Amino acid sequence: MKRRHFSATLTAGLAGLWCVRVAAAPAGSAPVVLIVGDSLSAEYGLRRGSGWVALLQARLQREGVRAQVVNASVSGDTTAGGRSRLPGLLQQHQPAVVVIELGGNDALRGLPLSTTRDNLRAMVRASRAAGARVLLLGMDMPPNYGERYRAEFRAVYADVAREEQAALVPFFLAGVADGPRAAALFQADRIHPNEDAQPAMLNNVWPQLRRLLVRG
Repeated sequence: MKRRHFSATLTAGLAGLWCVRVAAAPAGSAPVVLIVGDSLSAEYGLRRGSGWVALLQARLQREGVRAQVVNASVSGDTTAGGRSRLPGLLQQHQPAVVVIELGGNDALRGLPLSTTRDNLRAMVRASRAAGARVLLLGMDMPPNYGERYRAEFRAVYADVAREEQAALVPFFLAGVADGPRAAALFQADRIHPNEDAQPAMLNNVWPQLRRLLVRG
């Protein structure tokens, strides 16, 4: 059941073209954490302010970590889309940390994994050249995609993180898409995580992100 659910979740492609609104950080404000992702980070189908990115801002404040979160995620986006948008986002927001949550849609559209790897590598390098530290949020594919392809897909994130010295969360949806409560953690469309899943998604990101912010 949970394997079929994970497959349906990914096969639907994180569809849509809804984009969160972002605003430039004022001069002299707290360090910026820039989130560049797809619908998993864009609050698709959720009440505004209930997604993991909004919960991140609340946790930063609660734990006394000085930072401002800017969500530049676009539902349905690919690594190519993120790569094309990133230079303008870096110039506008001058982030201290860039969180890259992209790649699932590349695989679902049958794009070459080499292209995904190149795009992620370019995004990491551009972010570092702009003075930001980088956190990659990895994705996984369901078993029916074949173990070889699945392993190669996972390796894209690990390889880029290792080669470019970026921090890595191996599987952003760990405990959500592959957990015992998978069916209860998705919206009615069986595609997008619901509000109950958002804290778990944040918990997957938080240790690595906090380490980057504290180190900075």
